[in-house]
Amino acid sequence: MEASWIYGLIGGLMIGSGGAVFLLGLGRVMGASGLVGGLVDGSGLDRSTTLAFLAGLIGAPALLQAAGWAVDTHATHNVVLLVLAGLAVGIGTRFANGCTSGHGVCGLSRLSTRGLVATLAYIGAGAVTVTALRLGLGL
Repeated sequence: MEASWIYGLIGGLMIGSGGAVFLLGLGRVMGASGLVGGLVDGSGLDRSTTLAFLAGLIGAPALLQAAGWAVDTHATHNVVLLVLAGLAVGIGTRFANGCTSGHGVCGLSRLSTRGLVATLAYIGAGAVTVTALRLGLGL
């Protein structure tokens, strides 16, 4: 089995376990966009819980890299494109009332119809966007 598949499996297990702990421990759906949005506008959980969650999201790859594991996201080095993509994702998650972790991981595992519809919508939009960018702009 290729290492990338194993990394994906381990990452998926970590995200799923984190979502289960979040739901069982705090009674809330684990959605990264909701946590960040709540930190920005003050509508979310207490700041310490949110900051601890975000520190884990940022710190885990940093720890892996410090331990010598290669962390390659295959992201572009074009900072303008990264900022525009981040803004688009942020706006989209506010319109959808959630992100991939909230709708895709936690929503689907709870058999949420809203989670299914949102997941199909953002997967479809992502496929259309990638196809358009690759064909139209050669990216």
